[in-house]
Amino acid sequence: MGRRGIKEYRAHEALQLILADRDREPLACPSCGNRKIERTPRRRLALALRDPYRHVTLKCTKCGRQAAYVPRNVTQPSDAQLMMS
Repeated sequence: MGRRGIKEYRAHEALQLILADRDREPLACPSCGNRKIERTPRRRLALALRDPYRHVTLKCTKCGRQAAYVPRNVTQPSDAQLMMS
């Protein structure tokens, strides 16, 4: 159990699932093997353009474990010096 009673993946499982989602590969739960993963928000270009700062949540429909991440196009260095190096 993670924070607030939410079932979370172990770090390596979450990373595996997030990388598969970012690469648009078929998703499967790394914990139980279930192939039904709920993605919030769903992949819709219009929605992504309207609300680009939303995080993505991936949740297994069988075991209930979940992972969340910020989409790649939102992440950027917070310090201007990092961009110059």
